[in-house]
Order: sequence, then structure tokens, then C-alpha cells
Amino acid sequence: MFKRILVPLDGSDRAERALPIAARMAHASGGSIFLVRVVSTAPAALPSAPAKPILIQTVGETDRALAESYLAGVAGSELLNGIPLQTFVPTGFVSTSIISLAIEQHMDIIVMCSHGYTGVTRWWLMGSVAAKVARFAHTPVLVLREGGPVPQERHPGDRPLSVLVPLDGSDYATASLTPAADLAATLAAPGQGALHLTHIIQPAADTRGAMRALRATQNTQARENMAKEYLTAMIQRVRSRSEDPAIANLMFTSSVTSDDDIARGIIRVAEDGDDGEGAGVFGGCEVIALTTHGYSGPQRWVGSVTERVLHTSRLPLLIVRPEE
Repeated sequence: MFKRILVPLDGSDRAERALPIAARMAHASGGSIFLVRVVSTAPAALPSAPAKPILIQTVGETDRALAESYLAGVAGSELLNGIPLQTFVPTGFVSTSIISLAIEQHMDIIVMCSHGYTGVTRWWLMGSVAAKVARFAHTPVLVLREGGPVPQERHPGDRPLSVLVPLDGSDYATASLTPAADLAATLAAPGQGALHLTHIIQPAADTRGAMRALRATQNTQARENMAKEYLTAMIQRVRSRSEDPAIANLMFTSSVTSDDDIARGIIRVAEDGDDGEGAGVFGGCEVIALTTHGYSGPQRWVGSVTERVLHTSRLPLLIVRPEE
């Protein structure tokens, strides 16, 4: 479970959209929240830097004091009552500082909003920072979208909260399974969570001629059957390897669908619950879990589409970087 939760903030309301989700996760896991606001030293943040080094130091100290005061106010909010908290105000490049802090403090997850900015001349754009953190952090990153839906907690008897896990047959892609299961169980508490595993098949590009079309159809059917067996095996793998009762109680569903565009297919399954034939078979998902790359297996698409899904879907994304 996610017990050490890092929440980067920049002083904006948008960035603070991560706080309610982090609080729910901390309550469900009995964990702690670590708030961080980076005092950026990037030239864009301090445009006078090359000309006035003494002023830079003064501005940095002022910014640090403001950041510490801001985090103290957030930490004292009613939303975070009863949750163990720590605050950090590092100085440096924003994304690098967040990633380094996550490593140094052994964080289990980073929760952040994809956009957010504050100030006039001293600001950092959460959108680009979130993309960099998601790409390079060794810690799983949950990226919430500005204006997008937020997973709602569940109560016993409610429809399960579902997390979509697209798999491409590679070992790298399966690295998202356990974190996704943890997230589904944590966000759904006290109700039930669910994992929906999916595999997207790209149709044959050339089906001209009756025989070629027939062979392409047969090949596609064979690939679908193999993919269904593969997803069933992955479900059994998650169940058998977990000692966490919350994960053992998850609902599991799966689907195999085809689409010329893998990223589009993932978003369609996640947002519409589409089984590829226009039927909503499970009602859609509230989070998409993806790895940052996938280099082996029959279809090497997971890593190549993660950033496209990140920039296209309005759903929250859990992004996991597999160990090399």
C-alpha cells in the first residue's frame, strides 16, 4: 500500500487538487503525507539572475520563507487533520528536486496535478513539471488532470472503482499491475476496487484480396485468443502474489479490442468501457495505469503511447517506471 505520499505544490489552487486524493490515500493506508514546494533556481524563474547575483540570494531567501509559510498553512488545514505530515522546501530545478526528494525519503507514490502556476515573475508550470516527473521518477506518479474527473470514494454496495491497466505482452508493462492494484484498493476504500486489464490489437495494415483478408481475419482471431489467455494469466498472477487482503478482494475484468491507434484504443476503453464492438461492458474506468516504456514482447507499444495518453485523456494517470 502507499504509505509515504509526496505531494508537490506550487501555491496554486490547481496544484492543491492533489490534496484530497492524497488525504484519502493516507487515511486508507494509515500513511503519511509529505508536502513539497520547490524554490526554483531556473533562469526563467529568476530572470535577473545573470545580472544581479546578490539580488538572487535575497529573492531566494524571500521565496523560501514564503514557501515555508504557505506549506505550514496547508499542513494546518482541516482536510489534513489526523494525518502525519512533513514539509520540505528544497531549492533547485523543480522536477529534479521532486524526483530526488522522492528517492531520498523513500516515497511510495507522488500525487500531483498536471497544471498549476503562481506568481508573476517567479513561477513554475506544473504541466511540464508533471510530465518530466512522470517520465523520470523511479517512484509511481499519479497525475491528476486540470478540469478532469477525480476518482470518488466508494462505500460497500457501490459500483467498484476501476483502474485500467493496458498490457502489451512485455515484462515492462506488467510492472504497473501491483501499483495499480494498490491504488484501486486504496482509492476505493471503504468500498471495493477493481482492475480492468486490456490488450489492444492493431489490425493488419494490408487486407487487399480475398485470401489476404481471410488470413488477416484468422490471424486477428488467433491473436485475440492468445491475448485473452494472457490477460487471464495476469489476473491469476496478481491474485496469487498478493498478501494484501484489500488486493485479494479486488474485482478483476479484462477485454481485448482492436484499434489502429493504440493510445486512442486505451482512452476509448478507459472512458467508454468499450469492448471494441461499441458495447460498454464494464462502465469505464476512473484511472489509467501505464508504464513509461515497454521494450520486449510481441507488441512493443506501452511506453511509446504513455505520453500521448498523458496529453490526451482527461482521466488521472498512474505512471510507473519499471526497474531496468
